[in-house]
Amino acid sequence: MDILFVLIGISVLILIHEAGHFFAARKFGIAVEEFGFGFPPRLFAKKIGETLYSINLLPFGGFVRLFGENQWDAAGGGEARHSFFKQSAWKRSLVIVAGVAMNFFLGWMLMSLIFMIGTPQVVLVAEVLADSPAAAAGILAQDQITGFDQASDFVGAINQSRGKEINFSISRNGQEINIKATPRLSGDGALGVAVVDAGIERLSIPIALWEGLRASVSIVVGIIVAFANLLWGLVTQGRLLIDFVGPIGIFGVASQAGSMGFVYLIQLLALISLNLAVLNILPFPALDGGRFLFILIEKIKGSPLKPEFERSANAVGFLLLLLLVISVTIRDVIHLF
Repeated sequence: MDILFVLIGISVLILIHEAGHFFAARKFGIAVEEFGFGFPPRLFAKKIGETLYSINLLPFGGFVRLFGENQWDAAGGGEARHSFFKQSAWKRSLVIVAGVAMNFFLGWMLMSLIFMIGTPQVVLVAEVLADSPAAAAGILAQDQITGFDQASDFVGAINQSRGKEINFSISRNGQEINIKATPRLSGDGALGVAVVDAGIERLSIPIALWEGLRASVSIVVGIIVAFANLLWGLVTQGRLLIDFVGPIGIFGVASQAGSMGFVYLIQLLALISLNLAVLNILPFPALDGGRFLFILIEKIKGSPLKPEFERSANAVGFLLLLLLVISVTIRDVIHLF
């Protein structure tokens, strides 16, 4: 059920991205030939006004097909004013980045929703010292200590049980585990574990929106740094220097998030939406950022790029992205075994 929720959520994220292009194009009077839910083959379609609205067999995301989207099929004559390619550079740029803006906006709203809902306050293991009673008992970082409302309560209970065996429970990946440990008689760190209070306090709507925006900007900066490290590793060493998951790996993450609670599934969708925003704005052919780059080059050189070059660049870019997805998917499958 958690995986299905995330799968539907990702489809909605992609559909909202395309809706950004759709509404921006309509705002500037650009004709939208088709707005499709899912990908062909087509199951059902109905034309309303100038736009064909379709439901397709593969229910993963959607697409928008604009009139005159490419310069090689741009119309002339009286229809030119409704053609995407015949619009000014700034209008085309806004239509392109509108999808990215929608993904960022949705990520922001989802992060804000988390602050509005809040998450339960838990005592979380931040660090386990080597050769300590906690390490010997099998306690790991990120374990949740159950039965205590605050970290100070847990520390107090441990200090009162120095030299005596103490029983308590931890939660790990949704499983309850009973722990037996004997805190040290003397010295700091009787158990050899650092614990912190974790959780998100429920906030009012205005404050939640502000905190959601701050969190979203921070996440986007982190994603950009991660992509820069990824590119650096590919260029300098020909391999991935950072670990990330692909389509199959996301399902594993979804299962873990679901075991922690509904709020964490919302957080996962927010992270995916912000990742889509950053990914699509990268100046790479076949992505929104690549099309924006072509418009920028057009303005600098004073004339459009040759259609053959643009078409070839997008084809090569799409092929490289496909190969990256395939390689990451293969690595996800290998990690399953």
